[in-house]
Amino acid sequence: MSNGLKFNTAMDFAYGVADTMTPGVQRLVANNASPLTFKGTNTYLVGTHALAVIDPGPADEAHVDAILKATGGRPITHILLTHAHRDHVDGLEALKAATGATAYGFPRVPTAAENGDDDSASEYVNTAYAPDVPLAHGDRVEGEGWALSALHTPGHTADHLCFALQGRGIVFSGDHVMAWNTSVVAPPEGRMADYLRSLEILLERRDEMLLPGHGGPVVEPRRTVKAYLLHRRWREQAILEAVRKGADTVRKLMPVIYRDLDEEVAGAARLSLRAHLEHLVERGLITCADAADVDCVAVPL
Repeated sequence: MSNGLKFNTAMDFAYGVADTMTPGVQRLVANNASPLTFKGTNTYLVGTHALAVIDPGPADEAHVDAILKATGGRPITHILLTHAHRDHVDGLEALKAATGATAYGFPRVPTAAENGDDDSASEYVNTAYAPDVPLAHGDRVEGEGWALSALHTPGHTADHLCFALQGRGIVFSGDHVMAWNTSVVAPPEGRMADYLRSLEILLERRDEMLLPGHGGPVVEPRRTVKAYLLHRRWREQAILEAVRKGADTVRKLMPVIYRDLDEEVAGAARLSLRAHLEHLVERGLITCADAADVDCVAVPL
């Protein structure tokens, strides 16, 4: 799904072992590897005395135990969530029960599908998730010797947050920008127009490193974000040209846009195409009665 993008899939780690990424920041990787989570979900411990945890990960007793062991007896006072996908938040309640920490995150707004009869989102979204303290863009969370600022970066999900570690040039980027692959933008949780605007938020910054929710660090943030923006624009132009040539549904677009695609990620690719079609409709470049329908016929304007 890269279309020429260069990814860094190198990652030196061991499950259950905390690695120091930079002074005052440790990483643990949950043992939930998959085609969409890479080696697993990254959990970060921030601080040297009282700690913040960013993304407790999936509901995995061994991973929670590894987090508690990595503290070395230091208290966890804050838990920050990048978004409500299960691989990032399902370990929250167990970690709160063990530590008494307060959870911070962007409050979810249920999608129209959730308000109806479709509960399919609950397979990958913790629809019951609600932070103890809701955060908005620019809000600051402080602890002993550290401060994190929330950056609202919707697109992958509407509730997605990145967290900037103040004074360090480091951003915890969740699933917004990663080194190993592009982010999945999957309607109705994801929206392409929001994602592109959120990439611009990081592009305006001068950070030195991104620490993502999966995979290794992004060590050239601005170059990477520029490449991802160009990739999305290239992909959208390719889709528009294909629609003009008659590939006017998601089913027809799949073999044109994604060649030699691994079947394990075909579902994510279909959702990404839906997101791009919706964005082309919003831009007034095509018309489609229901871009969320894989059988919807797209007509160029």
